[in-house]
Amino acid sequence: MDLKGKVALITGASRGIGKGIAKMLAEEGAKVVVNYASNHQAAEETVAEIKEIGGEAIAIQADISQEQQVKSLVQVILDKWERIDILVNNAGITRDGLLLRIKETDWDTVLDINLKGTFLCSKAVLKPMMRQRFGRIINITSVVGIAGNAGQTNYSAAKAGIIGFTKSLAKEVASRGITVNAIAPGYIATDMTAGLSEKVIKDLEQQIPAGRVGEPEDIAVLAAFLVSPAASYLTGQIIAVDGGLT
Repeated sequence: MDLKGKVALITGASRGIGKGIAKMLAEEGAKVVVNYASNHQAAEETVAEIKEIGGEAIAIQADISQEQQVKSLVQVILDKWERIDILVNNAGITRDGLLLRIKETDWDTVLDINLKGTFLCSKAVLKPMMRQRFGRIINITSVVGIAGNAGQTNYSAAKAGIIGFTKSLAKEVASRGITVNAIAPGYIATDMTAGLSEKVIKDLEQQIPAGRVGEPEDIAVLAAFLVSPAASYLTGQIIAVDGGLT
């Protein structure tokens, strides 16, 4: 899974799954762009940890739901390294609640970050990837986009949309040497799940055949494979990493 000379952009990479993927790709030799929305300190900590293991990384702030900011983000990367080989659309948020209680702003915000952001970032990197005749796009969806989840109609809709987006884009760009795949994590130990009570965690573990919640590294190792030369014939796939939950 040698990624030497490759440039990787990971959105929402200051913590959680995004951070795990950023560090893993750096370990394999990629130059990593740590995108973040607001937590500058966390992003710089991720960059520092990558440099500690001998990797190369920079942090760039951008709201990936805003087209102009996405275009500027990609241009900064091209100006610095003259290429973008890998995009991991990881940035995501939740605004949970039963449908009768979800505000329109909560619906729009979740769709904008999770789904529209995936669209904007993918569109922005396609031209340089096509010129290179090489590209790897990974979209982070979720098992709730496959199975649904009460109290997460907005999040589930966005993540299900990513699945359809992945399959369609994969067909559009396969002839250009670009693969597009999605990873659907189950319950992963991140900031999103940190607020769950010990009882809820134990209940979840009883539902998961593997008997535990996942770690960011469980997602990162698959991401490293999917962006490598070894996965050149694998595209349009949705791979659940959930300990057998679904």
